[in-house]
Formats: sequence, C-alpha cells, structure tokens
Amino acid sequence: MKALRLLLLITGLLVLWQLLVILTGAPPYILPGPLPVARALVSHLPVLGGHLVTTLTEILLGLLLGTLLGTSSALAMIVSPLLKRWMLPVLVISQAIPVFALAPVLVLWFGYGMASKVAMAVLIIFFPVTASFYSGMQRTDPDLLELARIMGARPLAVLRTIVVPQALPAFAAGVRVATAVAPIGAVVGEWVGSSAGLGFYMLHANARMQIDLMFAALTILAAVSLLLYFCIDRLLDRLIYWQPNQGTSL
Repeated sequence: MKALRLLLLITGLLVLWQLLVILTGAPPYILPGPLPVARALVSHLPVLGGHLVTTLTEILLGLLLGTLLGTSSALAMIVSPLLKRWMLPVLVISQAIPVFALAPVLVLWFGYGMASKVAMAVLIIFFPVTASFYSGMQRTDPDLLELARIMGARPLAVLRTIVVPQALPAFAAGVRVATAVAPIGAVVGEWVGSSAGLGFYMLHANARMQIDLMFAALTILAAVSLLLYFCIDRLLDRLIYWQPNQGTSL
C-alpha cells in the first residue's frame, strides 16, 4: 500500500511537471520536460553517480558531526547555567548570519575540498538539534525531578535516567529537521567552490546551457535527500519506540 501511494505521488508530480511545460510553453533551455531529463539522467548516470557519492559523503559527515555538536551543546547548557549564558548568544549569532555569506569564508579557511562543505552542513544542522534537544530537556516532568531529589539521586544519574530519555522525542524532531536541511549546506558549499559534487555539476551544466543535465542532477539530489530523510525517520521511530506516530514515514 505504501509503495502504491508513493508510485501515485511520483506519477502525479511528473504529470504536473509535463502539464506545466505544455501550458506555459517554456522552451527547453528554461524548463525541460520529464522525458528529456530522464534521457539525460540515463545517458550520464555514471558521471552523476560519481558526483552523488561526493555530495552524499558531505551530507552524511555534516549530519553526523552537526548532530554530535548540537547534542554536546545542549547538554552543556542544561548542565551549566553559566555556559548557557555564554553559548546562547553565540548560537543566535550563528543563525543570524546568512549561510551564503559564510560559504566563501569557509572555502577560504578550509579550501576547495570536502572539509568546507562539511563545515557548511554542520553550521546548518547543529542549531535545530541543539534547540530541540535543549528545549526537550527543559520540559522534563518536575514531579520526576522532585522524586529523584527526595530519593537522593545524583545530578548525573538524574540527567542520564530521567532528563535525557524524556527529551529524546524532541531530539528526534531536531534530527529530522537537520536531515531535511543538510543537503543545503553541502550544495551551497559546492556552488561557491568545488571540483566535484552534484552542486558543482549543476552549476557547470547551467553555465553550458545543458538544462536537462542540471535538472537530472537536481532530480537525483532530491530523490537521495528524500530517501535519506525517511531512512533516518524510520530509524528514529525504532529507537524511540515508546513515542508512537512521532515520525512522518510514508
């Protein structure tokens, strides 16, 4: 049933795409139809696959490091009010500066290789993870905390057995948001300066007016990002099994 629903959704989107091309009369160098894009995708699949490996590696590394950094930041703020007062302004400032403005700086610091793209993804990812996890820990049931205090539980034991488990659903929500936005960091970094990746390939295809190839790369990026999101979503549902219907699985 889920596979049928997904198939119908994809078919509907392709039909709408073709209708948009027909109704607007857009030339192929502005909006190619699904068939030219599919032909370009098949004929250039080996090249696109190589660039996909680069972009997917950047996304996965950024997601891993950003989640670890966000988790550590949230734990540090919940444990130490002093650290919270110093870290909160830094977190806000990091999100107030547009990502596009930081991309050239990161390329200057880390070079044109993978490091600058991973750093860009980390910058986008760690804030939703930090904010969600910290907010979840702040909403811990006060009755449980009072009971633990009466029983003489140590602060670290309370954090490990009460505070963190109760905040896991909020943490999972932050990871889902991070997974959805992780490709943005990698692709923006590739646009600014790189020699490989789907973002790099899209930019060069656009410069050569190979719009069908650009849409083919975009299609692969969208499909892989969607697959990654639902894989993470399903994994989180299994890990936090006591919270039903937390995810958005098809």
